[in-house]
Amino acid sequence: MGQWDSGGVDGSRARHLASRTVPTYTGSCHCGRVRFEVTAELTRVSECNCSMCARTAYLHLIVPPAQFRLLSGAGELTTYQFGTRTAKHHFCRHCGVSGFYVPRSHPDHIDVNVRCLDAVDLRALHPARFDGRHWEASIAGLEV
Repeated sequence: MGQWDSGGVDGSRARHLASRTVPTYTGSCHCGRVRFEVTAELTRVSECNCSMCARTAYLHLIVPPAQFRLLSGAGELTTYQFGTRTAKHHFCRHCGVSGFYVPRSHPDHIDVNVRCLDAVDLRALHPARFDGRHWEASIAGLEV
């Protein structure tokens, strides 16, 4: 798994981060060839209106690499880059779904698509709005 296996998630359903239990969620692309897990609270989910996110309906959860682990499908991923080529938009080469990527805003983190997580009630979330159409003016206010 190479670059994706941070060793930060041990496969349990919850981890202790900063002396509290934090849930671990599993997720996948549509066809299931790419599977991953993330250990994080879903309190900092955001929604962006940039040209990419407006078309893909991505719900963002940006986490440090230690809280993410690719379980399977590293060889099934392909990557799309544009503009500054800082962001690395990974997606399954079979079904086209992007479960995670490396964001331009935090290139040392992983941005997980909450819509690809298993058993998450999206109606219970309250995503913050990020004005990606005006990225340079908005980036200072992005909290991770």
